[in-house]
Amino acid sequence: MKKAIILLSGGLDSATISAIAKSQGYELFGLSFYYGQRHEIEIDCAKKIANFFNFSEHKIAKIDLKIFGHSALTDDIEVPKSNQPYFENIQDDLRPTPITYVPARNTIFLSYALAYGEVLKAFDIFIGVNSIDYSGYVDCRKEFIDAFTNLANLATDITVKNNAKFEIHAPLVNMDKKTIITTGLNLGVDYSLTHSCYDPRIIDGKVYSCGRCESCRIRLNGFKNANASDKILYQL
Repeated sequence: MKKAIILLSGGLDSATISAIAKSQGYELFGLSFYYGQRHEIEIDCAKKIANFFNFSEHKIAKIDLKIFGHSALTDDIEVPKSNQPYFENIQDDLRPTPITYVPARNTIFLSYALAYGEVLKAFDIFIGVNSIDYSGYVDCRKEFIDAFTNLANLATDITVKNNAKFEIHAPLVNMDKKTIITTGLNLGVDYSLTHSCYDPRIIDGKVYSCGRCESCRIRLNGFKNANASDKILYQL
């Protein structure tokens, strides 16, 4: 079996790419991060997803992006919320970058995946970025993935000296959230294991998503459009 590195956040998208890679016959190796984020709920979900898909290995790297701050996900900055529904397919490169953007996060995560892949001789790296129903993060675009792929094949000893080649797979990059959810459900993904909320609460030992941050609204809209039930708990 070919080996694949899965960047596993514990979210809906990373669960879907896990299912896609598994359906394509890959042996799965997961990589998740404690990076100074507001909560560790997503790491718990990543562990559940890795177990659900029978990953051969799941590594959790500890890095500290909190030292740089400048993001509502790593700093003491309020997460923006709205009671308005999310309107899908908003593609405008000129709109303001939301405060939930974590500077250079995907570049850092992919660099770690590259190192992991070089050690394992796993030349396929899967990342769940999406540039249709998303928050406008610049490191979720196909242009970024293409550029990083080029870098990967210039930056590692195993590619330069051994005629190997890395491929960065971003199978969701041009899908809307409805299509992502439908694809995952068709592949047997249990989305109750996943987490998307930027500002969740734990009440009586149970995790409740806020339902009003942009990530929650994108998720809720996707399930609505897919005519599917989202089985996680919300504070609605």
